[in-house]
Amino acid sequence: MEGKYATYPSLRGKTVLITGGAEGIGASAVELFCRQGSTVVFLDISPASASALISKLENTPGATVPAFLHCDVTDLARLRECADTVVAQHGAVDVLVNNAAGAGGKARAQTANVTPESWDHDVGVNLRHQFFLTQAVVPSMRRKGAGGSIINMGSITWRIPTVGVPVYALCKAAVMGMTRTHSKEFGRDGIRVNSVMPGAISTQRQIEEVLTEEYRREVLGAQSLKRELLPDEVARLILFLAADDSSAITGSSYVVDGGWVGDV
Repeated sequence: MEGKYATYPSLRGKTVLITGGAEGIGASAVELFCRQGSTVVFLDISPASASALISKLENTPGATVPAFLHCDVTDLARLRECADTVVAQHGAVDVLVNNAAGAGGKARAQTANVTPESWDHDVGVNLRHQFFLTQAVVPSMRRKGAGGSIINMGSITWRIPTVGVPVYALCKAAVMGMTRTHSKEFGRDGIRVNSVMPGAISTQRQIEEVLTEEYRREVLGAQSLKRELLPDEVARLILFLAADDSSAITGSSYVVDGGWVGDV
């Protein structure tokens, strides 16, 4: 299967930092970067899922083996510590994938039920860490002087628009604004900043928490492609945006939703 898709020589040996990398789209991105020969470090809150992913890649011919750092991305002190560790060990981060997010649990509430505490939690899970991890790694990209690529994970949730996840939706809309302003701020250093907006992707968590038969019918009815979309289909776009093949692309947002909302 790996021979079916593109190989990016520019990603070989690059240091890639991915948040929320133990499951779902993040795990697919970790695996695909490792198959490209990148040096991958991923952050996640689940050691068990991280261990399972590492074991899989240890037994994958030709793939590098990623390093795992335990991190709750809402803990900004720990997030900064992880960033400093990666930079100290590898000199710089070449590719940052701000992937960690969550629309389940506390995030699922109508606007009337949002409290200041749940607001702070949901913003911390879905937006704040993207800004502050970017802040932490960009100086290393600048010192290296070879540019860099930052990919921020958004969502089509705010484009549908959906209800029941108001804080999640507004965070994902904010990701687009952050992406555009950072692309202008960091462009003079050759650092590219783009975002990816997935639709309904059949991750294990999505299957367990969201994809009821009713929701599946809604998704397939809305999509142009009448099939479920898989995490690696999003991860392959992340690879392209990280590679030199996309060297002139910055400040852009790409939708991977099977034609649900279409272009931005």
